[in-house]
Amino acid sequence: MCKTTSMHIDRPLWLTLPVPEELALNRMKKLLDQGRLHTVCESADCPNIGECFSNKTCTFMILGNHCTRNCRFCAVNHGIPDAVDENEPHMLAATAKHLGLKHVVITSVTRDDLCDGGASQFAAAIGAVREQLPKVSIEVLIPDFRGSMEALQTVLQATPNILNHNIETVPRLYSVVRPQAVYSRSLELLHRTSQAGFGILPKSGLMLGLGEEISEVIQVMKDLYTAGCKMLTLGQYLSPSPAHLPVVEYIHPDIFKSLEQEAKKIGFSHVSAGPMVRSSYHAGYSFAELSQV
Repeated sequence: MCKTTSMHIDRPLWLTLPVPEELALNRMKKLLDQGRLHTVCESADCPNIGECFSNKTCTFMILGNHCTRNCRFCAVNHGIPDAVDENEPHMLAATAKHLGLKHVVITSVTRDDLCDGGASQFAAAIGAVREQLPKVSIEVLIPDFRGSMEALQTVLQATPNILNHNIETVPRLYSVVRPQAVYSRSLELLHRTSQAGFGILPKSGLMLGLGEEISEVIQVMKDLYTAGCKMLTLGQYLSPSPAHLPVVEYIHPDIFKSLEQEAKKIGFSHVSAGPMVRSSYHAGYSFAELSQV
């Protein structure tokens, strides 16, 4: 991928962001507000929010709306963490049931202030969903828990169907993109998941357009596969605001297609790649396709 020193690049014509349908947004927001729930769709300014909310799907974000880390690529609020809501797992499950979800995706802000990083709240949410919707599949997108394998084990023992932890970018860019994360630590988390023996599918994803090279992306895909990762997402990084990291390059759809093919050659069971792809985008369809293989 080419590099540039420009701080602003015009968005190409082929990258057209969908316009959210206001009625669908209002309906979903009202339902979520009733349960005092957050979604990463709203908090992270996801460009697919209109499509997903129109289809009555979302990615629940537990443990409040303030992250203890301040990654410069992420739109989620940074600040004093919210108090843990013990009723949150129940309300999440009730809302998922009301929406008629068949695949429930749960993520969180990073909570380095909590002794278990919020792992017990993940487990409680999984348990509550299982109780109210015993036939649904569950996917969790977790933080790194500061490398705590005990916290990871708490989530694994709750047996989600998919455990997602995004590697986000190539190791060379970690000091800028993920300064409080450690590349090897994230790989170890995915490796432990693959070896846990619960039949949980490890999943990860990268943002492209931050200045990475093709060769670096391919090496990260190989590292993820070696760690036991089975599912992969590749999407275009979009800067949430002028205060966040700028886009270095808009990746052409043909390059995404080429990387998808390369990932499949490496051995990934399922790959979603494209400018608008996000970690949880069409997650239910992806799991359903993989389950039929």
